[in-house]
Amino acid sequence: MSSPSNLKRRYRADKRFKLYGIAAIAFSLCFLTFFFVDIIGKAIPAFEQAYIQVPVTYNEALKSNYNKAIPKAYRRLVSKAFLRTLPQKLEAHPELLGTTQPEWALANHRVDQFLKQHEGHGLKKKYRSKVEQLYQEDKIEFRFNANFFSRGDSKMAENAGVLAAVMGSVLVLLITILVAVPIGVMTAIYLEEFAPDNKFTQAIEVNINNLAAIPSILYGLLGLAIFINVMGVPRSSALAGGLTLALMTLPVIIISTRAALRSVPQSIRDAAYGLGASNLQVVMHHVLPLAFPGILTGSIIGLAQAMGETAPLLIVGMMAYIPEAPSSILNAATVLPAQVYTWSSESMRAFEERTAAGILVLLVVLLSLNALAVYLRKRFEVRW
Repeated sequence: MSSPSNLKRRYRADKRFKLYGIAAIAFSLCFLTFFFVDIIGKAIPAFEQAYIQVPVTYNEALKSNYNKAIPKAYRRLVSKAFLRTLPQKLEAHPELLGTTQPEWALANHRVDQFLKQHEGHGLKKKYRSKVEQLYQEDKIEFRFNANFFSRGDSKMAENAGVLAAVMGSVLVLLITILVAVPIGVMTAIYLEEFAPDNKFTQAIEVNINNLAAIPSILYGLLGLAIFINVMGVPRSSALAGGLTLALMTLPVIIISTRAALRSVPQSIRDAAYGLGASNLQVVMHHVLPLAFPGILTGSIIGLAQAMGETAPLLIVGMMAYIPEAPSSILNAATVLPAQVYTWSSESMRAFEERTAAGILVLLVVLLSLNALAVYLRKRFEVRW
């Protein structure tokens, strides 16, 4: 029997261990809180964009030099993205020729950052008084930044958006799903239910476990060597990115699927065999339906992990400047993580808030995928 002093020492050790656990949880929560507050605080300004009311003169000179469409005092305040649309607007509405119309123009990033009182806006002093005057005259207003969701990348920060990156991510993810999920699930079923237990299958299992732990950038090198250099898949295309991520996701799907198959009690298999079912019938009619929630959860988590990857996609060239959304899996494309990386390396202050906004969009997508995995597991889970 333990002495009273030993018991007290054990209780003190238990209490210290609990305190360490509580402290670790509190530290993690503080870190997550700081992370989300910082990201959200930096991202919110990106969803608001300044617009300036300017007089636009529609004349023949506009077709050759759109800068002459507005007075000189406004040219350093308005985004070139707006000015470039004026010839197309005049062509679509010829009745505007010879008239001067007040138009709400997209402000350039310097004006936008100055109005948001951000340091490093770069707006010269001689233009600040003009901006302040226009703001007092209610000729400047902030609107929801629809361009952020309806446009692709742009060298002009005020006109940059995530549409091309989102569409590229969708195409890449679809290719990853179509390739990785069927191959991964079928491989796991064969190894777990049909393959003989010998040195060959054991070596395959060891290699699959090792492949799940290697750095993701190596998959990028593998994708570059096989899909681009050997198979001739277009560089920077969604097809190249999707096939590369499929290679990276395969080990995760195989391991999670095998774990789900093992969770099905052996008594289910024995009962089916006792009724005369074949091995294939046992797997397809009894084991696979019961393991489906685990397979689905593992596949979704693996795909969410793939969607957040950047390193392998950099190797296959998905860092290209993509102003328009890809219309085919063979077109040049980029993905959200790569777009965020590109914006983070830009020197303009306005790209910093768009970087944070891109991270926020990516986090929402990833958290939604993980929440979907949890929901589907709870929805279809079978308790024994």
